[in-house]
Amino acid sequence: MSLADDIGPDSGGDDLVAAEYVLGVLPADERRQASRRIEAEQAFARHVDRWEVHFAPLAAGYAEVEAPSGVKAAIDRRLFAGGATPASAPRSGLLSSLGFWRGLALASLAALALYIALPFIKPPIQAPGDRLVASLAADGSDVRYLVLYDPRTHEVGLSHVTGDRAAGRDFELWVIEGQGPPTSLGVIPVGASVQLPVADTLRAKLNSGAVFAISLEPSGGSPTGQPTGPVVAAGDLKAI
Repeated sequence: MSLADDIGPDSGGDDLVAAEYVLGVLPADERRQASRRIEAEQAFARHVDRWEVHFAPLAAGYAEVEAPSGVKAAIDRRLFAGGATPASAPRSGLLSSLGFWRGLALASLAALALYIALPFIKPPIQAPGDRLVASLAADGSDVRYLVLYDPRTHEVGLSHVTGDRAAGRDFELWVIEGQGPPTSLGVIPVGASVQLPVADTLRAKLNSGAVFAISLEPSGGSPTGQPTGPVVAAGDLKAI
């Protein structure tokens, strides 16, 4: 039984299922169900987006570690051997350790419990320059991006979640401050995770409450300096 089942639907079950999905602690069948719901239910997809953004900073504290050379071979044997591992075959190593997977699940649940407790802890005063995030989506569009702006590096990071640009077209990112006109931050490069530098003249526009929007433009971007195609995703910037 998952954590969301233990707490019950009256305590925000969908939100907790989304959190468990992001942490990777859902059972396999529930994870498949959650994956299908992301594509079919926009409200549930937004829960997942929010948890992905909130948990992303946790990964920043861990340096990249190259997996042992035998890991891929072990995975290939498990996936493509054409049958179950014989009972006589020895099982050893970190990936085969039940204790390892139990420890990983417990650590993930501990992180989730800590996050749930955070609203009840008086937060420290935030210093200027906190990062801003936005989940970009729009009704009738399958385009979804997660966006993170870090004032310290003056870069906008975009994670492509779903949706493809049409052949010969580009996605262009815009920022809208208050009632002002949209200002282009540039054409979004193709890729699952990309970075866009922010010019000095545009940094003042990136603040909590400003709106990010993505339009579908001719190849190379808008020829007029304003959006010419449909807006396929948009969302408010929020401080974290």
